[in-house]
Amino acid sequence: MFDPFVLAALIAGIFFLFYQFINRKYQFFAERGIPYVKPTFLLGNGASVLLKRENIMQNMQKMYNSHPNAKIIGLFDFVKPTMMIRDPDAIKQIGVKDFDHFIDHAPLFTQADRDDVGTESLFGNSLVALRGQKWRDMRATLSPAFTGSKMRYMFELVLDCAQSTTEFFREEAKAGRTMEYEMKDLFSRFSTDVIGSVAFGIKVDSLREQDNDFFVKGKAMLNFQNLRTLVKIILLRVAPSLMNRLKVDISSSKMNAYFKGMILDNMKQRKVHGIVRNDMINILMQVQEGALKHQKDEQDAKDAGFATVEESSVGKSIHSHVWSENELVAQCFLFFLAGFDTMSTCLTFLSYELLVNPDIQQKLYEEIMAVEDSLNGKPLSYEVLQKMQYLDMVVSETLRLWPPAPFTDRYCVKDYVYDDGQGTRISINKGQLIWFPITALHHDPKYFPNPDKFDPERFSEQNRGKINPATYIPFGVGPRNCIGSRFALMEVKAVVYHLVKNFTLERSQKSKIPLQLVKSFIGMAAEGGMWLEFKPRA
Repeated sequence: MFDPFVLAALIAGIFFLFYQFINRKYQFFAERGIPYVKPTFLLGNGASVLLKRENIMQNMQKMYNSHPNAKIIGLFDFVKPTMMIRDPDAIKQIGVKDFDHFIDHAPLFTQADRDDVGTESLFGNSLVALRGQKWRDMRATLSPAFTGSKMRYMFELVLDCAQSTTEFFREEAKAGRTMEYEMKDLFSRFSTDVIGSVAFGIKVDSLREQDNDFFVKGKAMLNFQNLRTLVKIILLRVAPSLMNRLKVDISSSKMNAYFKGMILDNMKQRKVHGIVRNDMINILMQVQEGALKHQKDEQDAKDAGFATVEESSVGKSIHSHVWSENELVAQCFLFFLAGFDTMSTCLTFLSYELLVNPDIQQKLYEEIMAVEDSLNGKPLSYEVLQKMQYLDMVVSETLRLWPPAPFTDRYCVKDYVYDDGQGTRISINKGQLIWFPITALHHDPKYFPNPDKFDPERFSEQNRGKINPATYIPFGVGPRNCIGSRFALMEVKAVVYHLVKNFTLERSQKSKIPLQLVKSFIGMAAEGGMWLEFKPRA
């Protein structure tokens, strides 16, 4: 029988050693002379968000502002030392010029030194999670699918969804119903319809069929506020190799089987019946046949919005990788993950800004009507939409003020030394994680005067040349930026065009102004929802 005193002393000793072990990790930056943000024990610098004392944008801004003269500062993701790159020149150097040292995102589903995830996980095999050469090959495989020429083909599918959404509200108006809606829910349904059509090849009508299977399953899968999902995400970040061995995935095996079966069955039916449709499934079938190639599109640069990112040489390279069905299906799955939340988030905040800035809403409406007059009854085309300057300014400013991702990360794959030639020399070792603070850069008054004001004129022809590209990164940095920026902008612009053309966005009884963000560890959402009322234009 243990003596109680000895047992208590043993437990106390274990706790002391554990405390010393963790505290030792927290000395990482102090020992290297790098300015850093003091962490909370075990929770690191995200404690205030995890404990719901502030939202993630406030947390990011506070860390960024803690050392205003430093180019690189230290922080802790739980107990893992992480470097925040604050300086635009350092961002260009690390994120673009020396990209080969920082090719990967933080490891998930795999050991840090392995490229192959070795898992049947759909998320683990998606472009965002792939690493090393496998990521390079997949990026090059998918890049031809997101050029301007491919967007022109997909535009008809997106436009159908935007027109169907608008027609739903027209029907509601004719029925005499008050059209008060929560924007996140509304635009999640619109995004679901677009994803269903473009990525899965199915017809979904989530406004008229509120509880359709595709929407319900997608919403459940992407409920990041769910405690179980949050715990899984935290464990995947803290112990990715262990989670891989335990076959833990962000989505359940049942959900993975549902989406995988839907895509594979669709591909099979098309092969049998010779069906051709300009969507992602058709593109995946072209990949299987080796028929999808990167072609130079002179129109790409001309029709891109300001926020559009350009493809690097990585996306235009040639490879001989043969992809499995699971690896290809995973890319449609990523389309769902990226499109469902980020697009609905962007559209939610865009509609909020139009609501509280009626002068901007009116100016946008006038541009839309000028375009309508020029069309002479013809349907809106991709080319015409992309030429709309004020619409692009409004979308660009929304992505500045409310970027869907507060930060993006990179993982150092080989030892590196950052030297600015002006006295800042910092070693970044293999295995080190770095963050680019998107939202903090976008709200820095050095780069965007009066940063909390919604001002589309920042992106006018006269002013956009003043913007340092490294300070405006809503779609990420360098070769690992968002491959779908063109598609995302097209989707946002198409639905905004039709909604503003037909309705004014006005305050409802549930509108909360000013908007407050939910104090959440993942994603951005308005506290109590973002409500407004659509009123038909005369």
